[in-house]
Amino acid sequence: MYHCGTAPVLSHIANGMHGTIIVKPKEGYPTDSGIDREFVMIQNEWYKYNDLNDFTNGVPSHVVISTKALHEGDQNTNGDTFSLKEKPLLAKVGDRVRIYINNVGPNEVSSFHVVGTILDDVYMDGNPYNHFKGLQTVMLPASGGAVVEFTVTRVGSYPIVTHQFNHAQKGAVAILKVTETGEDDGEATMSH
Repeated sequence: MYHCGTAPVLSHIANGMHGTIIVKPKEGYPTDSGIDREFVMIQNEWYKYNDLNDFTNGVPSHVVISTKALHEGDQNTNGDTFSLKEKPLLAKVGDRVRIYINNVGPNEVSSFHVVGTILDDVYMDGNPYNHFKGLQTVMLPASGGAVVEFTVTRVGSYPIVTHQFNHAQKGAVAILKVTETGEDDGEATMSH
């Protein structure tokens, strides 16, 4: 995560002055050769605009997940509560998916979870030495990130959520739609 350091830092982050930089290991990840799809996702909270008291003491009105374009042509949403549900991320059956996820906060924890699958490989903070296998949920503190990888084995809609379900209820939900072709077939699919 990057953000400015001008006081009060909380105001800058809560007003959206933040982002994610991906620094890949020089030798890559040991799983690089098996990755079929990659996405960059950010979770953040919304408070009353430019209200330091609400940033400091309030409860977020929305918690959102957005995606940032990693490759030309990738989706680039701006942290709303509907884009990644109305126009889901796409994969095809059998794809090994990698998500670079960053919880930019500024205040809340994220319990990152992809419904309907197990996270085969997880690199906390993107560090290949912080390698975990077989997780279902990844705890991300404010400013924390991870690289998560999993394989989708069936056609369907895989919700991507924070397992802090009060935050999912406030919008922190995206959909990974899996089809036979990896293209949007326009058909509604059964959720897992």
